[in-house]
Amino acid sequence: MSVQAPPRLARLFASLLPGIFMVGYVIGTGSVTTMAAAGARYGMSLLWTLILASLFTHIMFAAISKTTMVSGQTMLWNFRRHFGGPVTLFIVLAMATTQIASIIGVMGIVTDVVREWSRPFTGGEGVSRVWSALFFMGLLLWLFWNGRHRVFLKAVSFLVALMGVSFLLTAFVEPPSLGQLARGLVPAIPEAGRPHLLIAGMVGTTLASVCLFSRSIVIREEGWQAEELPKAYRDSLVSAVLLLIINAAIMACAAGTLYVQGMPVERAIDMVKTLEPLAGRFAATMFVIGIVAAGLSSLFPNYVLGPWMISDYLGKSRDMSRAGYRALVLATASFSLVVPLFGGSPVEIMIASQAVSPLVMPLITLFTWLLLLKKEFVGPWRNSVWMNAGLAVTLLFTVLMLGIAVSGFLHKVSAG
Repeated sequence: MSVQAPPRLARLFASLLPGIFMVGYVIGTGSVTTMAAAGARYGMSLLWTLILASLFTHIMFAAISKTTMVSGQTMLWNFRRHFGGPVTLFIVLAMATTQIASIIGVMGIVTDVVREWSRPFTGGEGVSRVWSALFFMGLLLWLFWNGRHRVFLKAVSFLVALMGVSFLLTAFVEPPSLGQLARGLVPAIPEAGRPHLLIAGMVGTTLASVCLFSRSIVIREEGWQAEELPKAYRDSLVSAVLLLIINAAIMACAAGTLYVQGMPVERAIDMVKTLEPLAGRFAATMFVIGIVAAGLSSLFPNYVLGPWMISDYLGKSRDMSRAGYRALVLATASFSLVVPLFGGSPVEIMIASQAVSPLVMPLITLFTWLLLLKKEFVGPWRNSVWMNAGLAVTLLFTVLMLGIAVSGFLHKVSAG
């Protein structure tokens, strides 16, 4: 006789699925690389960045959910209708830039980790980054073309979840001191090492423009109505808390291992040491499996994000069988070969790719707030004082992060 979950518990779990999906979407190669780099170089002193990014992610998830639920339309469609096509097209192009930068960075990390891990088995050279990139890209495109991606993505999501649990357990094995945590709560930019790009990357991997767009898509497909706004707010809070816990655990693992040894993350394989307190000699294999799974689960949605944005902008169905959309997916996927073919530091490229997102976040935040201030748009579902205050502070934060991101990129350019 099977035991069924109580209906109330089942409904609660179902109401949290969009938030859990967003956690799986956000936590990936970019998060692991950025948080590990921050913990390795600065210990827990940038914890404040992560806390603020998670808080404002909750506010924006809630706000984007509300715009979708009261209008029945997704983010880009609402922006185009109320603010015009040209500025919305600019946002689309900005998000496409973020998407392509992420593809370049993720595949760079994945192929670099595979090459370093495989050196003992290949006589010291390791698997060619070009060949491994072609293999992974071909696999994802084959799954896309044949419509067999769902089961595969569930499998790699399971592996990513195991890696997340491994980071949580490792953080308990080697916890940061209370003094480190206390210092990390005080907002301050370290003087050493030009951390601006890293801070922008930490924010960009959490409070990401493409994640807000995806949140809007998920909420609409769930069919949530304006009467269910409390459920959406609870769901977004769960997302933000889980993001904070997992990202903080990754940072803590790096702070407890690499930071105390004075070893910054310069190569992707350096991050293996973050799991050594838990996994010992199996840390390398565990990390490689997890980071490859995280990379593939990030690459697939990034490959198809272009057609999704175009469909949303035009208000059309996402028919991925169209020849034009398939050609766009293929062209987008080709950016996976940039690092394997032309070289570059995968870790630096990955962090820089995450730092692109803050460049457009002030505009998205402003437009979302303006929509929710329109009486004809929200109808009886007007903003509370707390929502308006939260969006105002979020806008200030995104402007500050825009400045930090620009400063970080300028420092990078001037440094050659």
